[in-house]
Amino acid sequence: QVQLVESGGGLVQAGGSLRLSCAASGSIFRINNMGWYRQAPGNERELVATISSGENSNYAESVKGRFTISRDSAKNAVYLQMNNLKPEDTAVYYCNADVLRYSPFSVPNVYWGQGTQVTVSS
Repeated sequence: QVQLVESGGGLVQAGGSLRLSCAASGSIFRINNMGWYRQAPGNERELVATISSGENSNYAESVKGRFTISRDSAKNAVYLQMNNLKPEDTAVYYCNADVLRYSPFSVPNVYWGQGTQVTVSS
């Protein structure tokens, strides 16, 4: 099995910063894409940022210039540095990973973390 565990959420004032971390563990041969998504109450889950195994990144327009995604492939970890936070960034943040479990020929599976709450007060 593969587990993703997020940490780093919390309560912060508008304009502040937080850094989210996510570590994957279990039977992992290699992780392809990793990403962060978020879901606010009453809304669908939406993409925040993704990063490929070659460290090419992609961001939602709403976070460009404020958030930075990075990864440490040796640790099977992904991070999200969030600066200049706004109340509309309030949501549960989830990490995910596209995992090859046993070999480069394994069928990739997507795994999700349990989520970490980020609350930005005005």
